[in-house]
Amino acid sequence: MLELLGLGKNSVELYRAVLAHPGLSVEDLTDHLRWPAERVRSALDECVRLSLIRPSWETPGTLRPVPPDVGLQALLARQEADFLERQRQMTDARVEVSRLVHDYAAAQRESHHIETERIEGIDEIRSRIEELSHCCQESLLAFHPGGGQSAASRAAGRPLSETLHNRGVVMHTIYLDSIYNDPESVDYARWLLRSGNHVRTTGSLPSRMLIFDREQAVVPIDPDDSGAGAMVFRSAGILANLCELFDQVWDKAVPLSGGKRPRQPAEENELTSQEQTVLRLLGEGLTDEVVARRLGVSVRTGRRITADLMGRLGAKSRFQAGMRAVESGWLGGDDDRAATLDGTAHEPADPLDELPDDASELRGSSV
Repeated sequence: MLELLGLGKNSVELYRAVLAHPGLSVEDLTDHLRWPAERVRSALDECVRLSLIRPSWETPGTLRPVPPDVGLQALLARQEADFLERQRQMTDARVEVSRLVHDYAAAQRESHHIETERIEGIDEIRSRIEELSHCCQESLLAFHPGGGQSAASRAAGRPLSETLHNRGVVMHTIYLDSIYNDPESVDYARWLLRSGNHVRTTGSLPSRMLIFDREQAVVPIDPDDSGAGAMVFRSAGILANLCELFDQVWDKAVPLSGGKRPRQPAEENELTSQEQTVLRLLGEGLTDEVVARRLGVSVRTGRRITADLMGRLGAKSRFQAGMRAVESGWLGGDDDRAATLDGTAHEPADPLDELPDDASELRGSSV
């Protein structure tokens, strides 16, 4: 494990030897470890460079170890600082990638105007969604981040949902688990259930999205600001990827539980879906603000969840929490539905056991 701090295997063994027998010379170490002199000197050079071993001031020619609570703690602090800097760089890289994607889409808009359409303004977005809904014949798939829905959103969504249902359109919507913090939003989702629709929830969603008949998709230009505009995609290649994304999230999401928060852990060392999501997002280097937005909760609530997880892991930093989460099996493969501290996984929910859902509009109003 000390290798994570930049120590090679030989250096770790040599440092342990000097800790156990301070005052040895290089020749003594060679005899004690039964290593070639070149191997001893190479490992010793690394330990000296990392400030773990120093020559004795009192007895020249002998070696003294730097206490672990000084030397190793300094290495750990350095690694944590490097890790945090890497997280910051990754966040900046994501922003730059998003800008490049947006700039490329803007540059290609004219040559692909038939397959790609840009919509600006809330009124235009709503009108376009109404038109697409009117033409929808079979299915409507929706990602609906943001947690609880506003009264205006619910009021706007009811008549359009009824119209789609009367035409036989099958709707599937994925909300965030944080919808359970708003009883009125849960009541609205249960109304959708009684109307014959399908609803599931998950820990986080990448962006708001609507897919009509798997032939046209509406996504926001800026995932963090739906009012900035939206893009309508009709390209078969783009649609195939967006539909695949929706299907994967749907398969792992959990049916609406009828008003009670889903996936509460039966044991203290188990993780809820929301907690697993927090660990994953923190591992991606996202800030508290971005994590809270992905969960559809306040920044204060997001920080409370993070602090609780760190306490349960016995971690003093996010770096340490991430390492312990991986070691404990809390961050398993993509097929894990819920993990526990001992690394066991629970069976995923039956994908056929699903409840109704609604479809939502890009900002404020639900479909």
